[in-house]
Amino acid sequence: MKSRGVMICLAASLVLAGVWASGVAFSSKTIHIGMVVSDLPASVAFYKDVVGMVQVDRTSFDIDSEFGKRSGLTDGSPFHVEVLKLGSGEEATQLKLMSFGDKARKAAENEFIHSQTGIQYLTFLVENITPCLENIRKHGIKLLGETPTGLGDGKLFVLIQDPDGTFVELIGPAR
Repeated sequence: MKSRGVMICLAASLVLAGVWASGVAFSSKTIHIGMVVSDLPASVAFYKDVVGMVQVDRTSFDIDSEFGKRSGLTDGSPFHVEVLKLGSGEEATQLKLMSFGDKARKAAENEFIHSQTGIQYLTFLVENITPCLENIRKHGIKLLGETPTGLGDGKLFVLIQDPDGTFVELIGPAR
């Protein structure tokens, strides 16, 4: 029993140190998400104006055809990336939006999260859902299901879709 307690303490200290069971130590607690979109300006506007993400620091960059091919990202197609963040701190989650025009295949219709495999939704936890609802209405975005709906802990759940059909959950209290 004593050795079990030691193992739990060791595991906890490794996790706190950022070293997981695989031996990988992450340099950041956040991930950066790359999303191919069909209409870059429309998607940037959606995530900025409706969701509330911001463009700060290094907000965009280009990948040339040589790096695209060498890195395995593309077949040699160059592309432009717009970076949006949840705030301005170094640990803020980044959403990297990119478009290839007609080259990217359009996703199948996304009626529900089980309509196809892969990443189906992004969840944003907000301090106040009211400004989000105002932005949604202002930009004519359709609320899905019977949302907003209460979660029973004083928070509301709102479900919408971005211009390409990716589901976006917004969760937070109404103040």
